[in-house]
Amino acid sequence: MKTLSVAGLKRSYRAIKPQIKKRILEFSLRHNDPDKEVFSELCFCILTANANALRCDDAIKELKAAGLLLNGSACRIKPKLVGRVRFHNKKAEFIVRARDLFSRGTRLEVKKYLNKRDIVATRDWLVEHIKGYGYKEASHFLRNIGLGQDIAILDRHILKNLKHFGVIAKVPPSTGSRKVYMAIEEKMRKFSKGVGIPLEDLDLLFWSLQTGFIFK
Repeated sequence: MKTLSVAGLKRSYRAIKPQIKKRILEFSLRHNDPDKEVFSELCFCILTANANALRCDDAIKELKAAGLLLNGSACRIKPKLVGRVRFHNKKAEFIVRARDLFSRGTRLEVKKYLNKRDIVATRDWLVEHIKGYGYKEASHFLRNIGLGQDIAILDRHILKNLKHFGVIAKVPPSTGSRKVYMAIEEKMRKFSKGVGIPLEDLDLLFWSLQTGFIFK
């Protein structure tokens, strides 16, 4: 990444564009999933804050297989998170709190709170109501269920790349405030239009350049 130019970025995009488009198509089908599957993605994004995404994915899979994601107490969820995520005690509690928020008897109702016509307002609602969510986590969740076409996931790897390409002068110590997040997001949006790479594609491109593979 140290020597990659805008021209190089475009070449990299052309090389892996089919894989990126395939992944985005998979995301786009997720908002048709049952509520319990959408909820599992919401929980995955609770875990990913300051943690390795692959380990978080493994933890979610194990929690689902054991029936703990939908029914387990925080005490029973915690051991599955140890060694995989930071702040496992708090994140176990956040999962239970989120489940309580969406529980309707024996059912979960998540999708009715997701306004596809106003994703920015939906993201604001998620940040306000989901303990453990900031704008990055809410954006990540929405993208992973196919509702993130025009929002950015300002993770560390994204911010480093934005600095590399001169989109931002420096990586901020925090993107926690709405004002800071949306200001950087708008700069990234303009950059994506300038280089001709859609915003959601750009996120996966940056991720693959950092890690060598496309995930979520």
